[in-house]
Amino acid sequence: MVVDAQLQKPLRPKDGTAGIERPKALMESIAEDPRHLVALSSRHVVSSRQFDRDTLTQLFRLAAQYESTPALMHLPLQGKILISAFYEPSTRTRLSFESAWHRLGGDIMSITDPKSTGMAKGESLADIAEMFNNYGDVIVLRSNQDRAIYEMLDTLRIPIVNAGNGIDEHPTQAMADLYTIFKWRPELLDPELPANRRVRVGIIGVPNRMRTVRSLLLLLARFSSAFSEVVILTDETEPFDPGQQEELAEQGLSVRVAQDLNTELPGLDVVYINAIAWVGDGYEEMGADLKLSTASPLKQGAIILHPLARGEELSTDLDGTPHNWYFAQARGAVFIRMALLTCIVRRISEVMDTP
Repeated sequence: MVVDAQLQKPLRPKDGTAGIERPKALMESIAEDPRHLVALSSRHVVSSRQFDRDTLTQLFRLAAQYESTPALMHLPLQGKILISAFYEPSTRTRLSFESAWHRLGGDIMSITDPKSTGMAKGESLADIAEMFNNYGDVIVLRSNQDRAIYEMLDTLRIPIVNAGNGIDEHPTQAMADLYTIFKWRPELLDPELPANRRVRVGIIGVPNRMRTVRSLLLLLARFSSAFSEVVILTDETEPFDPGQQEELAEQGLSVRVAQDLNTELPGLDVVYINAIAWVGDGYEEMGADLKLSTASPLKQGAIILHPLARGEELSTDLDGTPHNWYFAQARGAVFIRMALLTCIVRRISEVMDTP
């Protein structure tokens, strides 16, 4: 009997602090200032618009600290309960939130089907929120309805985190995206970065239909001094909502729309690609002809990001290349969510005083 060769050797121990991810370099490039994190205590997290540059920078530092020193981890959320309410299919977002919570020492109650809740009987979201107040310390909600999370806010007395609401926003995914970019090149956090050190970002997606893209653009605008230009690559004729592009321009983010992917790729340092927009109970694929593979004319040293799950738009032949930062992006999402959850559920001053 022949045993598969892959079963005849032990697995290599994983080391998330080595290789391309470099969390320690990012952590050491940011001066610690917990004042900005203290303000997050007992706050909802619904939109990228809630976060300023200083708060995000300190969240990135705390995430990098969690990622680079796992052996020193204490359990700041021991005894706390997370209500994980995912009313729309999810793998990475749900598991990364739950992994983050477990790593922080907390317990979890999960809901993965709205039909198993009072919603199936016509119960209002406000009443469901009232019940959640009694059962947990924080809620993470994913819903295919844009307004669902907003309808719960008036009743809630515990924080809620938006894990994706229809085509509106996905703020923690955008945080994970920026966390990845700044680990790749920490100097981009310097507000006085010379123009010749700034990078060009290409986003293959539709800002008014894709929540990941909408939230990412809002956070990129917080760090507009790092990016010489953002190029939206799409075959849509109207990729922005009214006022959406103007809001970004007001914060100094230079945004341009283009259709020819291969013409733009050689000049892009970061390429972000997504092809799925969640609409109602399903999803639609967009930009089917905008694809990346090893045959694409990517700039040497450029990195590729993708919120995942991917389809044919991102070829697996890129997985073994230096362009692949999308797996590091997915892994880093755990640590940025650890940082955020720590701050909103437990006062950061308490955490930092804990031996």
